[in-house]
Amino acid sequence: MTTEDIRATLTLCLLASFADGEKHDREREQIRQVAEGLAGDSHVNLPGLYQDVLLRRVSLQDVLTRLTGTEARQLAYEMAVCVCDADGHTSPKEEAFLAQVRQAWGMGGASQTTAQASGSAAASVTAGAAAVGAYASFDQQAQAVADAPLQVPVPEAALPQGIAVPHPAAVDALPATAAQRRPGTLSAPEMDSKILKASIMNGAIELLPENLSTLAIIPLQMRLVYQIGQSYGYELDRGHIKDLLAALGVGLTSQYLEEAGRKLLGGLLGKAGKGIFGGLGKQAVSSGMSFASTYALGHVANQYYAGGRTLSTDMLKDAYQHVMQDGRQLQARYLPQMQETARGLNTAKILSMVRGG
Repeated sequence: MTTEDIRATLTLCLLASFADGEKHDREREQIRQVAEGLAGDSHVNLPGLYQDVLLRRVSLQDVLTRLTGTEARQLAYEMAVCVCDADGHTSPKEEAFLAQVRQAWGMGGASQTTAQASGSAAASVTAGAAAVGAYASFDQQAQAVADAPLQVPVPEAALPQGIAVPHPAAVDALPATAAQRRPGTLSAPEMDSKILKASIMNGAIELLPENLSTLAIIPLQMRLVYQIGQSYGYELDRGHIKDLLAALGVGLTSQYLEEAGRKLLGGLLGKAGKGIFGGLGKQAVSSGMSFASTYALGHVANQYYAGGRTLSTDMLKDAYQHVMQDGRQLQARYLPQMQETARGLNTAKILSMVRGG
């Protein structure tokens, strides 16, 4: 993709992130922080794009006319769908936004059939129909990922025999006496192992270039939180889990934007076949976002539910940031396990895992 294609794609994603008009100030700030954090490419100038969207200096129609190539449009549309689905559902306003994109780019279907056309026109209609089918299929798959059930097992990576399983000291500093702790179904070492395996799995998924793979990390993290809460006797729903993530400072939309944005800026986001262990391996070393965030989320959730959900928002945020630092440091240690796990993954397997297959 050209620099202009990347700028247009990221602008489309930012427009999608605000399409529902219901973003909390907290999530707006998280999206701004993502833009600042990905500001390394001065030619793209993501913070400037963010300001253009926030101040309404750019329109959807302006952005759509900048993307002309079929592959660039497909990638941009997929990212916009994932942005809208990242929080677990697509609102009517977000669906209207995506419908405008489909209409502008001729994705809504063709009135002329292949049988009615001839020659090059027939080939054009056939290609158009195939593109429409691909977009519709992606929409359905993205929604299936967003609607992933919480009650099925968390996919876990295999650990080599005798590998060390760390435990972050930061969570032990949270105020909770032994008498206050609720009994759990897993021992402390078993819980540490469960969280590490889930972190490695999500780190492996981050190595894959497909949009759906990036989107899948969020529901798998929510499933981990659900099952940690369940181990202490709590039956949670999506609303409770989203509230906890918000308390930790984790925005669902901003997290997808950060993970996908890093890949896009590195020329690493798109269809399968780009290779896991070339550029993507280097990208994973530089960010390690999914491993570290899953690791921190799992351990802080464990302390929160073990302690009877009594921790304040400030305590949760502080602990999350400290354990995130631990996770970033550990990421390089477990990168070989992530790479090995990624070798056995593809989009079909990830969709199956998300659905509980």
